[in-house]
Amino acid sequence: MRPTRRAGAFGSAGLLVTATLIAGAVTAPAAGAADGASARDREAKGVAVAAAKAAKKGVTWQDCPESWGLEKPIRCGWVTVPLDYAKPNGKQIKLAVDRIGNTGTKEERQGALVYNPGGPGGSGLRFPRRVTTKNPLWVNTSKAYDFVGFDPRGVGKSAPISCADPQEFVKAPKMDPVPDSEADKRKQRRLAAKYAAGCKERSGEMLPHMTTPNTARDLDVIRAALGEKKLNFLGVSYGTYIGAVYGTLFPNRVRRMVVDSVVNPSREKIWYQANLDQDVAFEGRWKDWTKWVAANDATYHLGDTQAKVQANWLNLRATAKKNPLGGLVGPAELISFFQSAPYYDSAWAPTAQVWSKYAAGDTQALVDAAAPDLGDTVGNAVAENGNAVYTAVECTDAKWPTSWKKWDRDNTRLHKNHPFMTWANAWMNLPCATWPSKQYTPVDVKTRKGLPPVLIVQSERDAATPYEGAVELHKRFKGSRLITERKAGSHGVTGLVNPCVNERVDTYLLTGEVGKADVTCAPHATPTP
Repeated sequence: MRPTRRAGAFGSAGLLVTATLIAGAVTAPAAGAADGASARDREAKGVAVAAAKAAKKGVTWQDCPESWGLEKPIRCGWVTVPLDYAKPNGKQIKLAVDRIGNTGTKEERQGALVYNPGGPGGSGLRFPRRVTTKNPLWVNTSKAYDFVGFDPRGVGKSAPISCADPQEFVKAPKMDPVPDSEADKRKQRRLAAKYAAGCKERSGEMLPHMTTPNTARDLDVIRAALGEKKLNFLGVSYGTYIGAVYGTLFPNRVRRMVVDSVVNPSREKIWYQANLDQDVAFEGRWKDWTKWVAANDATYHLGDTQAKVQANWLNLRATAKKNPLGGLVGPAELISFFQSAPYYDSAWAPTAQVWSKYAAGDTQALVDAAAPDLGDTVGNAVAENGNAVYTAVECTDAKWPTSWKKWDRDNTRLHKNHPFMTWANAWMNLPCATWPSKQYTPVDVKTRKGLPPVLIVQSERDAATPYEGAVELHKRFKGSRLITERKAGSHGVTGLVNPCVNERVDTYLLTGEVGKADVTCAPHATPTP
């Protein structure tokens, strides 16, 4: 769950789910258990009210606005939900949804398959394009299901939130995330506190309601608006946590659920510890990539051993720190660009290619790849919004440590052996230490009566959502099945060509069969240089 270029999510745009935290040392809220139960009761009643309204109203499907970039026959519409489910007749917000009908016959149709790509902060609106672009991995499933995407609350078209001016947000070069001094740490702390204050100033009304449970409730209202008695759901990265919370709150409403690249749902992990775990996993996957670069030294000329490639990385980092490349690309921008390689195998060759060009004297290639484009105001607004949602959801979902000593101690210790991502991740999440809105206790994810078998898909060396998260959800969701892609680490397994995985996902979505036992699959093909 760490967003590339400080955003968040995994999806076609490569957003990714990213830095995450929660402190086991942080105490629960002072409110009594009865207060929490009564709030949950009010919210549960509120969902029922909103869902009943949505079922009656349905969705008015229309051609999508041209600016959304969604070709026909994809259709777009809106679903209205309460900002606060404890007050279902209070302020309402509109969520953008889109849909393409199943490609098979009426008899083949099994309902709608709703998708979330991750984040927090990712848009799911491009999901129906898997049909219009004839993505071969989804041909069988699309015969049976309408493909439905949506922008979660706060994202994109759905009452978007903001924490900073987008053009200021993307300006570069930013500070080197790795501090050289206590003064550097103090400056980063001031920046994080300023960002948190900006969230309140620009989006204060939304902040208390930007939670994963509320997104799960929104998902149930969308289900009702679609006319579906039960939900079919595909969640990737942070989308797996939405699925885990939905399955806990609405076990009887789940029909089929696939979760891919799983956020650890343990209350002790959401979200502080999850981010620390992520730093360890990123270091491991970074080493996988640099070994691959070394093995392909004949193509990239960046060193014929992992140690030489790493030395070249440190040299590049030091050079950019001293004199930012093109005046724009320093260590922070390099990490934002290079982190896509540990995220996704599809980025291995392109990232190495850009670095290779730089090493051969083409500095501009790296500047073009890693520097912000201030002329891309639309893209910059999307990036700022994604980061705002990422921050708001993670900071509001859970209690975070407020003690700087704890943050400093934990990240200093971790950085020693896991330097690639640790401090960058810490600063990204530090606004949660001074968060200006209420922070909640995470949902206790578990099996409740009525939950059908859930299919869990995970690669063994995933950096963004470490493997232990899938194991934890598997324990908590009784009857679930775990498909492990061994010796692989790309984030988002269901989007990759691996027949061992693809055929089982198809079978489950089409028949509900999860198989008699968990399965370990060989890795998908290693990227070619």
